[in-house]
Amino acid sequence: MYNNPYYSNVYSQQANLDRINSQMNDLEKMKQQIQQSMQQPQQPANINQTFQLAPTSRDVIRYAGSIDEVQRDMVIGDTPYFSKDMSVVWIKNTKGDIKTYELTEIIPKDAKDLQIDFLQSQIEELRKEMKKNDADVTNAYAEQNATDTTTINNTDGEESKSNKSRSVSKVSTSKKEQ
Repeated sequence: MYNNPYYSNVYSQQANLDRINSQMNDLEKMKQQIQQSMQQPQQPANINQTFQLAPTSRDVIRYAGSIDEVQRDMVIGDTPYFSKDMSVVWIKNTKGDIKTYELTEIIPKDAKDLQIDFLQSQIEELRKEMKKNDADVTNAYAEQNATDTTTINNTDGEESKSNKSRSVSKVSTSKKEQ
């Protein structure tokens, strides 16, 4: 019945008229607003913009090829820079001071490795002692000089001279089996 174009209903006509009147009022309001905005200079809208000057996370590892790259970079706190091969670390503070450290890998050792290292160090100590003893013996051979000593005889008051020779002989302590 409502879809029938021949059905005349006063209520639907009044509703259409009210709808058209409200749309016309809305258009008039929009027209007035546009006219007012053209007469008044437009004020710029407030723009709020934030800038991030510092990184939010300090847990970042930084890499550098040389100390020159570290010097060029600006930091906001103590910042570590690692070389590409992880052998050197530079720590730069906010004043620009840079400290350089050398890194070495620590390889955990088991009981057998520790015992091998201990025995190797003992062997090296023994070799040093052997070289030291051989050097003392060769020095003793080189210093076989005669020394003159003068003593005063208390009974006669005469001087007596004596020649004493300092000599050291090397004695071999190792036995060779044949």
